[in-house]
Amino acid sequence: MSEGHAMIQLPEGSWWDWDVVEWNAGRLRLGAGHDISYAHHLELVFTDPVLVRCPSSFQDPVFRAPTPGETQLVAAQVGELPPVVCAFEAEAGGPDRAACLIAAEQLDMVQGTVFRYWRELTAGERLAPWVHPPEG
Repeated sequence: MSEGHAMIQLPEGSWWDWDVVEWNAGRLRLGAGHDISYAHHLELVFTDPVLVRCPSSFQDPVFRAPTPGETQLVAAQVGELPPVVCAFEAEAGGPDRAACLIAAEQLDMVQGTVFRYWRELTAGERLAPWVHPPEG
């Protein structure tokens, strides 16, 4: 699902708590849920991110269409405007909401339970990338 430069519409659910689950040259994965201490239930997966400006964890994001200034900033920094430009404000611990901007080639939303600790899984469940079985 490529969202383009419009506001992202999240599926129904409690998506208050967010963090960066995975970030490398090819993918930025944000996990969300009502409390992500043990599991998250929604992921925004940005493929080939070219610009990322957001804290590693945040709460209560408000997604919106990027402003003309934000799209110009992205185009100036990366040479052209990629298909996905995502803008939002979120609580990040400071006195003001953080202004966040992500530009990428593609955006996919993935729903399902992703556990953040080792456990046996049932159909449709996954483990976060850093979770490995206990040694022994």
